[in-house]
Parts: sequence; C-alpha cells; structure tokens
Amino acid sequence: MARTVLREATTLGLVAHDTVTSATRELLVVARSPGDDPDGAAAAALRRALPEPIDHVLLQADLTAVAPGRLEPVLAAALDRVADVESAGSATVYRISEGSVRRALDLGQTAADLHELFRTRSATPVPQGLTYLVDDVARRHGRLRGGAAASFLRSEDEALIAEVMVHPEAERLELRRIAPTVLISTQPLVEVLEALRAAGLSPVAEDDVGGVLDLRPKGRRTAARRPERAVGTTPTLSDDQITALVAQLRAGDRAASAARGRGATGNPTRSATTSATVAVLAEAARSGRSVWIGYVDAHGTASQRVVRPLRVGGGVLEGIEDTDDGETNGEVIGGSPLSFALHRITSVSVLADR
Repeated sequence: MARTVLREATTLGLVAHDTVTSATRELLVVARSPGDDPDGAAAAALRRALPEPIDHVLLQADLTAVAPGRLEPVLAAALDRVADVESAGSATVYRISEGSVRRALDLGQTAADLHELFRTRSATPVPQGLTYLVDDVARRHGRLRGGAAASFLRSEDEALIAEVMVHPEAERLELRRIAPTVLISTQPLVEVLEALRAAGLSPVAEDDVGGVLDLRPKGRRTAARRPERAVGTTPTLSDDQITALVAQLRAGDRAASAARGRGATGNPTRSATTSATVAVLAEAARSGRSVWIGYVDAHGTASQRVVRPLRVGGGVLEGIEDTDDGETNGEVIGGSPLSFALHRITSVSVLADR
C-alpha cells in the first residue's frame, strides 16, 4: 500500500527521489493554516516553489531548438505547431523539419509568422538554413488546393454563368465560381437543378462522359426472399433416392474403368452425329453388347455412361445403364430403361470383350 501511494505521489510531482519536494512543503504549510482563499494560497505557494517559465529557446545550426527549462504556455504551443519533440528532460530538444514547417502552414501560419517567431523567441541568431527551409516550404505550400463540393454547373456561355451567379438563389445554393465556365455547390445536384428550373432556367444533369442523366426517383426492387429452413434439421434421402444415387456412382466408376474398343468409325472420340454412330448402336443392340458413350444432358452437364442398348430409332437410344463392377458374372445391373437423345451423344465406343 505504501509503495502504491509513493508511486502515485511521484507521478503527481509531490515526491521526487523518495523525498517531499519544496512545492509539496509549501502546500502542506497552506493546508495547516487555511485562509479565506485556500486555492489562491496554494497556487501562490506553488509559484514560489516552481521556477519561472522561460520565454526563449536556443536555435542551433542543425535545425533544432533547445528549451533550457519549462516554456511559457504560448511559446510551448507555438513550438508544438512548428517543431517535433526529439528528446525531453531538463532541456527539451525540438526538431524543425520540412514536415513540421508544412504542418504549421497547414494550421494557418504564414512564412512571415514563423520568421517573426524564431527572430523574437530565440536567444541565439536564427540559422540561415532555417530561414531557407521556411521560405522554400512556404513557396510550394498551397499551390494545389482542394475542397468539398456536392454538385457542379458548367456552360460554354460565360454570360449564362454570370447570370446564375447574380441570381438571388445563388447564395442559398452556395454557388461558387472556380472557373469562367464552372460553378460548384455544396448542395445536392437535384436541389440545385430544381431551384434553377423554378427560376426559369433549363439545366440538365450529365454523367462523367457528358450524357444526360435521369435523376427522377425510381422505385426500389425488393430482394427475393429465400425460403427459410428450420435450424438444426438435416435433409434426408428416401430409399429410392439412395438406390438411384448408388446406381449413378457405380455407373460413373464403370464408365471410367471400362475398356473401350472400336468406335463409330474406329475412333472413340468421333462425333456421334453420323449414321455410322447409329449403326454402331444398332449393332450393339442386336448383339447385346454394352457401349461407352459421352453424353451432354439438357443442363449442359457432360458425363460418361456405360449402356446396354435395347433399341435405337426415332432419334433416341433406349437402354439400361450397365453398372457391372466385375462381381456379377457379367450380369447387367440397372434400373428401368433410360432414353438418350442421339444428338446429345458426343462420342460412342463398343466395350472390349471381358
């Protein structure tokens, strides 16, 4: 507890090096004999105990300013604007740089103000390098200027721009002329155009390439609502769906591992839009052999299938999907007959004998 109190007293300046300071002793004297104005007496006691603030700095050739003690509040604030603290202690060192001078100019100071500050507040001669630095930064400062605007007006007719500027609505619209043919305003473009139209003018809105814009309010489209699904529920598949899914997986494995023989013309990748393809499928249907086909469904999804053709005709191949995995002695395992549009078959090949 005692260490905590001692640390806090040191932070407040009541104790230094584990000893009560002279300022604290003055405050204790005031506390023992309070008068009509204890606050004023305490302030007077502190003024007697603390050193007088310093009203000058020492400018050096390396563009630093040394404050040999506690500075007056006005001088301290001025240095904070134009310099950065490089080291603190009994003598504070301030660094003056291009960035710190620019900061002072951004805050509204002028080069003349800074020269006056250094001339009147330095106990040493002002270095020539510091004078050059201030003048150089001030010469380049503010050449590029920025501001806020919500809308603009432009016209090739300078007389029309001048007419708008002298109109009574110009002040309310906060119009400002930045070029002979350009006005800007902090008001929204819609309000500016409506006011000018009410005054008898005929302005239009334009986009970034000069096209006419329609600023009339438009209705908003309501976003489509997504169907809500109960939290924590997992979709389940029926037995028929599971059976069909397993059949499709087996069919895909069978197609990927099937050994293909001759195609419609001896080439498995030949397009299946020829009469030779129909002939290959018809021959496979007569002989009861399975074929490998490349197929693209109505959604554009490409797949490979192994099919035992049953009938070919009318632009349709009817067959049973062959999912034999080698463990059924060549028996075709499949569901009900499927139909494949011949124009969607991209390639065909008779399977090699197993």
